[in-house]
Amino acid sequence: MNLQKEIETVSEKELAQLTPIRPLIFNYSSQSAMKDCLKTLQKKKEHDIIREFLELEQMPLLDDLHSGNELLNKDKNRYRDILPYDSTRVPLGKNKNYINASYIKIVNHEEEYFYIATQGPMPETIEDFWQMVMENNCNVIAMITREIEGGVIKCHSYWPISLKEPLELKHFRILLENWQITQYFIIRVFQIVKKSTGMSHCVKHLQFTKWPDHGTPASADFFIKYVRYVRKSHITGPLVVHCSAGVGRTGVFLCVDVVFCAIEKNYSFNIMNIVTQMRKQRYGMIQTKEQYQFCYEIVLEVLQSLLALS
Repeated sequence: MNLQKEIETVSEKELAQLTPIRPLIFNYSSQSAMKDCLKTLQKKKEHDIIREFLELEQMPLLDDLHSGNELLNKDKNRYRDILPYDSTRVPLGKNKNYINASYIKIVNHEEEYFYIATQGPMPETIEDFWQMVMENNCNVIAMITREIEGGVIKCHSYWPISLKEPLELKHFRILLENWQITQYFIIRVFQIVKKSTGMSHCVKHLQFTKWPDHGTPASADFFIKYVRYVRKSHITGPLVVHCSAGVGRTGVFLCVDVVFCAIEKNYSFNIMNIVTQMRKQRYGMIQTKEQYQFCYEIVLEVLQSLLALS
């Protein structure tokens, strides 16, 4: 890897400060509501959580998948069985060209959280991916996979690896301006230049590297800090989130991000409702019962830590 000088962009101290989620109001009444929420979640046994997940698995296809199945687009899908709904797919350019990506809006207490859930780019879709980022004015990409896991390619490297050599695409030039490796994620800062106009756009790329090949992260703490840092970095456009297929780990990220924002704003939340909303917009979000249980584990950990401070 020909990475050049590493520049400190975030300290461990800063990341540690992100872990305790501090609600706007933390008085007796809000603490009491939080304790009730914690008790409700603690009462849920493993079989209750699995039953919820199996219920979600019964959700039928809610829309057509024509675009993803078109002969012209079939090779643009990493997995043949993971396709975006026609109604929520992200269109590219004036011709509304195809990319395996879905707009996802999650509403909780009248607050709307806006994401693009997408697959890990393939060699033939790298150009499309950057076009999507540029057209949607996205300033953050959350990548929740390593490029190769267990000897299998999960996502192609769609960025330059040297500060000196940009990635030259047909319509875009991608420059690596800054990077940093932390214990559990890599930060890269890119400048995307549209060649036809010279217009440039800055993007922060945050790659979580501690999710094992199978199962879920051993440390919920690492993932909590990562999700919080991604949220803190977000400024414009929908948050782009991808793993390999754009449904499993991506779904876990979306779910816990919405819950963390709810806790911060003293809003109640319902994990099953959040996942139901996601699945109505991209089929199969949160793929396994282990991933679904992990959402509960993370939220319990956050609430317990918060109430320990009171």
